[in-house]
Amino acid sequence: MLLAGGQGSRLYALTNNIAKPAVPFGAKYRIIDFPLSNCINSGIDTVGVLTQYQPLVLNEYIGNGQPWDLDRNFGGVHVLSPYQKKAKSAWYEGTANAIYQNLNFIKMYNPEYVLILSGDHIYKMDYSKMLRAHIDNNADCTIAAIEVPLKEASRFGILNTNEDGSVYEFEEKPKQPKSNLASMGVYIFTAEKMYKYLELDDDDPNSSKDFGKNVLPAMLAAGERMFAYRFEGYWKDVGTISSLWEANMDLLGDTPNFDVADNSWKIHSRNPLAPPEYFGEGSEVKNSMVALGCEVYGTVINSVLSSNVIIEKGAVVKDSVIMSGTVVKAGSKVTYSIIDESVTLGEGVTVGEDKETAKGIAVIGRGVIVGDKAKIAAGAMIDKNIKEGEEA
Repeated sequence: MLLAGGQGSRLYALTNNIAKPAVPFGAKYRIIDFPLSNCINSGIDTVGVLTQYQPLVLNEYIGNGQPWDLDRNFGGVHVLSPYQKKAKSAWYEGTANAIYQNLNFIKMYNPEYVLILSGDHIYKMDYSKMLRAHIDNNADCTIAAIEVPLKEASRFGILNTNEDGSVYEFEEKPKQPKSNLASMGVYIFTAEKMYKYLELDDDDPNSSKDFGKNVLPAMLAAGERMFAYRFEGYWKDVGTISSLWEANMDLLGDTPNFDVADNSWKIHSRNPLAPPEYFGEGSEVKNSMVALGCEVYGTVINSVLSSNVIIEKGAVVKDSVIMSGTVVKAGSKVTYSIIDESVTLGEGVTVGEDKETAKGIAVIGRGVIVGDKAKIAAGAMIDKNIKEGEEA
């Protein structure tokens, strides 16, 4: 069960019109490609995708699940949105309530175990190994966990464990964490136990209907067998502008921090119909990813370009992420920025500044038109058109 209904408010202009898991990533992907690919690579062929906020782009992108080999006669991928019932209807109130509202879907397949995922993380993970650990430990709940810097631990749910990996304490975003072992928001439940605690949680009027805040502490307090499953690979929660930019940059270089070209664990995506990328005479491209359909006549350095981006002659793009269908016209300079889909930057536009001096990453939202010679400051968040010569 893949939780993909988040608003992604910390991505600001990038999620004004689409759900966070549908945000483009890494030239040819969207964020949701990673958990979906992990599922099929791990041998999971029945996936419920729970949507709520601005689901149109996400629903269209997932379609029948064919790119991930999830177009099955039995199982496959199912998009699950909130629906009206006779006695009670409501939006998903929290992560636990979202699963609770879809128990009928889960029970239709009569599973022994249920895997709960977040739709906004970038990583490669074999869930079958986590399931094997869950079974070997005779666990009721297994929580995937990764070590994070102690100074960042207060942003996460923190697990305190015994030597055998069993969890004796779970703290949701503690001010003074006792360890740096953070929950990844990836859970495996023995199905019958999950049903029991979701029903108890739904009956509690004081609950915020959340796994981390309510269900996991309730299971722990009741003495259920709960274990941490340590994950040591690359994992990034791309819920902020800075983490999204960093994760894109982690794809670059001869030995990238995160290798999406690894054929042993293929990341599947719905590829656009587009011609090969074209590099004009005099163009310069260094340490960058450039997707199908791009036309580059200017300079691109240390950047990620999604499909059908046009960089005109004399334009310079550096340390930036440019999403599909955007046009950077002649003489414009884009530095340390994220530019959303279908943006038009007029001639002689300046966006952002060098990351060494910038106070933040400049962001321009989907479909914005920026007039000639306009200036967008470092750290600016733009979601409306900018007139010629205007400073923002």
